[in-house]
Amino acid sequence: MIETVHIINGPNLNFTGKREHQIYGTENMESIIKQLKTQFPMVQIHYFQSNHEGEIIDYLQENYEHFQGIIINPGALTHYSIALLDALKSINCPVIEVHLSNIYQREDFRRISVTAPAAKGVITGFGKYSYFLALQYLLYL
Repeated sequence: MIETVHIINGPNLNFTGKREHQIYGTENMESIIKQLKTQFPMVQIHYFQSNHEGEIIDYLQENYEHFQGIIINPGALTHYSIALLDALKSINCPVIEVHLSNIYQREDFRRISVTAPAAKGVITGFGKYSYFLALQYLLYL
């Protein structure tokens, strides 16, 4: 059973709750993480966010031995970061990619995920519940 999950968010997700409410909702990530910890007390949740691609890759490489499960919202890196894809592919644990918005209802360039091939699955469009669904899945592995 998975006891530890790392939630990793990419660029601009630190502004969740502040930007484009109609797309990303009004709750900030701190509130969402707190709710996840409350609903899933049996799981130790580590949270990391960066606006910098290299910092996310460094986090993955520095912690790869400790990962049991990863939930990642790469933000805009989803659409172009081959470097992030390569880093995720080198991790030997289940990875679930999540998105708050439905990327398939947005601009054409947002409908492409170059990072998805490193993920067991992608959950998109359920707002904060994308994280809840991903964590629920990881618990059933």
